[in-house]
Amino acid sequence: MQLHNYSPNPGAKHRVKRLGCGESSGHGKTACKGNKGQKARSGSGTRVGFEGGQMPLHRRLPKRGFNNHDFRTVNGVVNVGDLDARFEAGAVINEESLRKSGLLNGRCDAVKLLADGEVEKAFTVEVDKISPSARAKIEKAGGSVTIKA
Repeated sequence: MQLHNYSPNPGAKHRVKRLGCGESSGHGKTACKGNKGQKARSGSGTRVGFEGGQMPLHRRLPKRGFNNHDFRTVNGVVNVGDLDARFEAGAVINEESLRKSGLLNGRCDAVKLLADGEVEKAFTVEVDKISPSARAKIEKAGGSVTIKA
C-alpha cells in the first residue's frame, strides 16, 4: 500500500454547500439565510443562553445552598509504584523531590501517597497523608514514613 492508494471512508467527505452562486444553484440570492433579521447579517449570532432580552433561565432560578469549591483541599496523589520507578534506594522523598521528578504538578495543599504498585527499595518518605496499605508496603521494603504536621 502506498500513499496514493489511501482514500477517506465512504461518507466521510461531503460536497461543500456553495452559497450565493446564482438562483439556479438553490443556494443563491439570500444564501440559505432567509430574509433580513439578525441571523442574516454577517458576523451575526447571539451568545449562548441569550433569550432575546428576556431574563435568562440561569438568572431566573434561585441560588441556594453552599458550594465548597473555593475552600476545598486539593490532594496531590502519588502511587508507591511510581516512587519505585523514579527514585534510587535510600532516597528522601518529599514534596520538593516529587515535583523535581515530575510526579507532582500544579497546586496542591497536601501530598497523599497511595498503594498502587509494588515497592522493592527502601525510601524515607515525608508526606502529609498516606494510606495504611501504602505505609505497610514501604515499611515492608525497609523504608520509613514520616507524616508532616
